[in-house]
Amino acid sequence: MKKMIIASTSTVYGSGPLEYLLPRLETFFSGIETIVFIPYARPSGITYDAYTNKVSNAFATIDIEVKGIHAFDNPRTAIQNAEAIFTGGGNTFELVNQLYKNGLIEILQEALFKGTPYLGTSAGSNICGVNMMNTNDMPIVYPPSYETLGMIPFNINAHYLDPAEGSTHMGETRETRIKEFHVYNETSVLGLREGSWLEVYGDSIRLEGPHTARWFQKNKTAIELESGSEIPV
Repeated sequence: MKKMIIASTSTVYGSGPLEYLLPRLETFFSGIETIVFIPYARPSGITYDAYTNKVSNAFATIDIEVKGIHAFDNPRTAIQNAEAIFTGGGNTFELVNQLYKNGLIEILQEALFKGTPYLGTSAGSNICGVNMMNTNDMPIVYPPSYETLGMIPFNINAHYLDPAEGSTHMGETRETRIKEFHVYNETSVLGLREGSWLEVYGDSIRLEGPHTARWFQKNKTAIELESGSEIPV
């Protein structure tokens, strides 16, 4: 049975990495001693080791050890044997590119379907959807496919932003871009605001955190979903 936390971000304004989520993660990962961390998204281009160290420091506060997948001789075996898995944020194109390059898409799907606890933040949440086509990232590399894990039957738009009242910005809003997506695609999209996350247990997908989320479906008016509600898939 799937057991996942899919968060919009690792860090909210004014807090350290994962700080806002740690109380929930301590319960979610209860009994887990070691997490396999996937640092492929490389935020700001930092090294895998630097990224893993940053994550390790956060998890050390709840007595969980973190091992970067790049430190294993065989990343596929690392996923298969993992007690739990965390995929961090950064650039979704590079993350997906490396997952395909290392033959990890199907291995990850198998692990999550069997119930290996999973945490995703930002790019690591984007890959939980049907595809990565609602990422906000620049296409710095060209992955073999935009298809991702399909653990949830819709896409995530992480770091979802509402139009700023009184703004003179002339570019597209997030809502505009998602409407453009729906001209050509059927997949529903959840705009997940900072500080909010999804909890997935089997087929149940529930919104958690302090904010509502914006739910987009093709040819329908977008609606707000309240925290604590089930996603209407």
